Amino acid sequence: MSASLVHDFDWIARQLPDAPALSWHGGVWTYAQLRRAVGCMQGRLRELPPGARVALLVRNSPHYVASYFGVIAAGCVAVPLNVQERASVLSRQIEHAGCDAVIADPLHQEWGALTAAIGATVPLVVTLDLQPGPAGCDAFCAALTGEAATEPELTLLERQVEAPAMMIYTSGTTSRPKGVLLSNGNLVANARAIAAYLQITPTDKVLCGLPFHFSYGSSVLNSNLISGAQLLLEDNFAFPQQTLKKMQDEGVTGFPGVPSTFALLLGRCQLSDFDLSKLRYLTQAGGSMPRAQIEKLRQQLPHTQVFIMYGQTEATARLSYLAPEHLEAKLGSVGMPLPGVEIEVRSEGKVVATGEIGEICARGPNVMLGYWREPELTSQVLRDGWLHTGDLGHVDSEGFLYIDGRAVEMIKVGAFRVSPQEVEEVLATFPGVQEVAVTGVADEVLGQSIKAVIVLREGAPADLRGIKAHCRQHLASYKVPKIVEFAAALPRTSSGKVQRFKLA
Repeated sequence: MSASLVHDFDWIARQLPDAPALSWHGGVWTYAQLRRAVGCMQGRLRELPPGARVALLVRNSPHYVASYFGVIAAGCVAVPLNVQERASVLSRQIEHAGCDAVIADPLHQEWGALTAAIGATVPLVVTLDLQPGPAGCDAFCAALTGEAATEPELTLLERQVEAPAMMIYTSGTTSRPKGVLLSNGNLVANARAIAAYLQITPTDKVLCGLPFHFSYGSSVLNSNLISGAQLLLEDNFAFPQQTLKKMQDEGVTGFPGVPSTFALLLGRCQLSDFDLSKLRYLTQAGGSMPRAQIEKLRQQLPHTQVFIMYGQTEATARLSYLAPEHLEAKLGSVGMPLPGVEIEVRSEGKVVATGEIGEICARGPNVMLGYWREPELTSQVLRDGWLHTGDLGHVDSEGFLYIDGRAVEMIKVGAFRVSPQEVEEVLATFPGVQEVAVTGVADEVLGQSIKAVIVLREGAPADLRGIKAHCRQHLASYKVPKIVEFAAALPRTSSGKVQRFKLA
């Protein structure tokens, strides 16, 4: 059986060739143009064997989208990289994935250091000119085809549902990267399910500032482009008033965000000051959002549907959603499973009683193939056909799911997951640091921010400015601790393990 995102995309692109697909920096790519660009990238990668891993170091842009779909169309595995990362992490991920090719923006700030790090280990390097405006598609295709007499047409290859199509790295990656391997079937199943419950149609215009190299952003991209909707790509939300004005002027109908996105918009703006009458729905995922914030959204946007969603990268993106009609009665819930997805709350291998807390387990067509090159870790998470999420929760008497916490120690900073161990490893290299432990603390805007507690060597100065500068040099900006404290000792259990909850 053959199925892939490219099949769904190709079908809608043929139906709506002149419809706008992507808007970016004042330019619009139609579905026909995007389909043409996807075919050109597929042709550029034609020499690669099926299943070859292709890294993508490209920020949100039509060029990223064409490259991403082009990689999958070529029968390869797209490996999107976090454009905010440092060369040391990027090169480690490229090496770990065993990439046969890298597609990159040569103006990326880490590109020089990255090319030096990977050397000649990657057989094929494709650099892109991220030209905005109407000529962007022509320039993209011309660079890929060179002096060829004709451009290659997008060709639909026979691809098995279980064949790998994408690999997403779930965190900043320490010495052991964790790549979630997703199949064609995973991507298609999740995209179709999301498109169905959001009722996405070609009349929708969705403003997206979520990074495509993470599962939430990727799911927004996939579900809209197989539905014929238009995506307006936003670089960031640093100026929320401009974002809201754009939503007003463009008649945006859909807007996805994480809790920090909505905290920023609500904290700096009065949404009712803008004409958002065409805004049909909002979606929220990427961590829990305070109930007061949800209520404020509903008050300021009474005619807009709010979808609260839950999932994780290991489930492609989405496991459950709370439909708007249940928001008032089930405030605090993440809803019911997607069609085709089963969810159980378990403790010690058994399903717990209603209202009892346990680990959330799931199975369905969206559950990953496994972790790349991590058979032991995969077997720990995928057991008896079920995904063990590491999240704690409970269900009520009507089957609605509630999240009660995380069994793992990842820190959720806005849309990002940060590994405490990675930050600790960097801090441990600073002169005078004897021990360090990192945890997440509550943050009104970001959900969580990073706190580091440091034990200094005897006689070492408490150089806070130097420590912050050291972190900025070696870590992406969102991984730099917001709070740094010094202590005589770290709280530990009798077995010597650090008690992170006491650090907060």
